Amino acid sequence: MSRRSSAPPASAADTAYRHVKDALLGGRHPGGTMLSEVDVAAELGVSRTPVREAFLRLAAEGWLRLFPKRGALVVPATPGEAQDVLDARLLLEGHAVEQVLAGPPGAREELVATLHALVARQRDALDADTHDDDADLDAYADLDAAFHHAIVAAGGNAVLTQVAGTLRERQSRMVALSVGRSSARAATFVDGHEALVAAIADGDAAGFRARLAAHVHDAHGTAGRHGGQR
Repeated sequence: MSRRSSAPPASAADTAYRHVKDALLGGRHPGGTMLSEVDVAAELGVSRTPVREAFLRLAAEGWLRLFPKRGALVVPATPGEAQDVLDARLLLEGHAVEQVLAGPPGAREELVATLHALVARQRDALDADTHDDDADLDAYADLDAAFHHAIVAAGGNAVLTQVAGTLRERQSRMVALSVGRSSARAATFVDGHEALVAAIADGDAAGFRARLAAHVHDAHGTAGRHGGQR
């Protein structure tokens, strides 16, 4: 007789936590939004207690600021925080590409193939021939994070890959807020991804860094700490 193992069902608090956090990372609750325990509980069909637990957890992670009897304020991403995340991305991804290009040719080819596949999936998610309402922008945001994570992981440094993982959630929210709900705007960022893949395929580490800096600036409207160029 075979036994089937299954994960335990998520608690109501876990469900509320995931529901609210997905909305935060997807840009559906932008910074400055005041959330109500009553409203979230009604959306999920649960009592206020698990929602309160979820709010406490999100507040501990820095996503919410709690105001007793009023609700929870979505903490905006500060300009300094955004720039810190982007600087870290430039360092991590630039270093990873240098390591890949210094390694065997097969490593470069494998990374290029992986990134080409992710770009194709991004195009499919956006489906540029349809209206914005038909584009799967949530899937695009996930694929954007996967694209940049694949670059760091290819560098072969487990510690740096872990660091990149800790940045992923904040980066996901930044992508969602910069894209808004516009598939046309998101499509321009995919063009930037294709330029990054081309630089890797050409073995051009300096070109990759320059294109990544331009891509980050275009996507998030930041010129960097040291002027317009990096």
